[in-house]
Amino acid sequence: MPRNQADEMDYVGDDYEMAEVEDDDDDVYFSGRVMGDSESDDDDDDDDEYDHLDNKITDTSASDARRGKDIQGIPWERLSISRDKYRQTRLEQYKNYENIPQSGEGSEKECKPTRKGGTYYEFWQNTRSVKSTILHFQLRNLVWSTSKHDVYLMSHFSIVHWSSLSFKKTEVLNVSGHVAPCEKHPGSLLEGFTQTQVSTLAVRDNLLIAGGFQGELICKYLDRPGVSFCSRTTYDENAITNAVEIYDCPSGAVHFMASNNDCGVRDFDMERFQLTKQFCFPWPVNHTSLSPDGKLLIIVGDNPDGILVDSQTGKTVMPLCGHFDFSFASAWHPDGHIFATGNQDKTCRVWDVRNLSKSVAVLKGNLGAIRSIRFTSDGQFMAMAEPADFVHVYDAKNGFEKEQEIDFFGEISGVSFSPDTESLFIGVWDRTYGSLLQYNRCRNNTYLDSLL
Repeated sequence: MPRNQADEMDYVGDDYEMAEVEDDDDDVYFSGRVMGDSESDDDDDDDDEYDHLDNKITDTSASDARRGKDIQGIPWERLSISRDKYRQTRLEQYKNYENIPQSGEGSEKECKPTRKGGTYYEFWQNTRSVKSTILHFQLRNLVWSTSKHDVYLMSHFSIVHWSSLSFKKTEVLNVSGHVAPCEKHPGSLLEGFTQTQVSTLAVRDNLLIAGGFQGELICKYLDRPGVSFCSRTTYDENAITNAVEIYDCPSGAVHFMASNNDCGVRDFDMERFQLTKQFCFPWPVNHTSLSPDGKLLIIVGDNPDGILVDSQTGKTVMPLCGHFDFSFASAWHPDGHIFATGNQDKTCRVWDVRNLSKSVAVLKGNLGAIRSIRFTSDGQFMAMAEPADFVHVYDAKNGFEKEQEIDFFGEISGVSFSPDTESLFIGVWDRTYGSLLQYNRCRNNTYLDSLL
């Protein structure tokens, strides 16, 4: 990712602010928040400014949507522009961030046409009381589901838990002040951190790990009070933690892997709270994914070509050639043969580890980079998220031939399937319409939902 944070935030301020839309009475509008100005000195004023809108624009349920209400509660009938016209404006004016110029155009000729109209997940609810936020415009792994009713996400300087069953929001960890471990482990920074800017997040079962702009790692068990472990992966000036993946070793031990901008990938054993492996690559690593059998690692970063490496030695097994820009997302299908990579050339490439000479499919987004990829645990579906407005859900079991396109307005902070595949959560970041979207898997017995 770009090394000059100030420059990249200036770019975002110019090109990622959602156009303001007003109605004739000048009392209804929505606009995207300029990335990089979150947590500024006047944030409290910003929150007060929009409190009155929270009362005006309510949450949206599936029954509301069936009656014709916009899923985000945007009152199009009162605006001076229709939804279709505004969608067209966004498609025409949204500028994709590229490190390599014209990378999006270069990838187009290889894209696989897919059939639209799939209905795999249906809208369930949009919760505006949960404000999802982003601090780095290229890093969008800030939403994680641990059950079909439980989701964790970043909201300003807080990591919050939302229960879609009780409609209750709970703060899990506040990093605006001083955070220090309450347990003593060798190598843990007992002095902790102050005002951590969280760049990435991972939650699995009872373990939560937050990564920061200065290489910070904060580890907390959700069933224990306080923080268990704090570490700084590197003191390099370009230290940002780009991604974290939690996984189980064959022995049953819980590990996590951190990908950093200092070109390093580090593996930690959470039973002993110890660094166990460290690999260095020729360029900053933006995302890493471990194969289901634990033998192979996908490494993608500030290079058009990714690499598949041996997870024990870090040695290259095979380069992954085809993308035109830098990659920020990767994921394995649970069968261990198929995996996917997401790139700023507006594509997701699907690969088969049994033949890596070329990608199996090239799937294209509408607006911009593919910044998040997730497979369902049963391997049936794959979701890929653009930086804003669109999440695509593909029928992975049937060769990615058909997709469901989920269409809304706002920057995407993250996407997450629940472990049982029943729910899909999408974090939406917008100053007025920031929220958490929930979609539920379509089943033949959906009529039973009306009884709940």
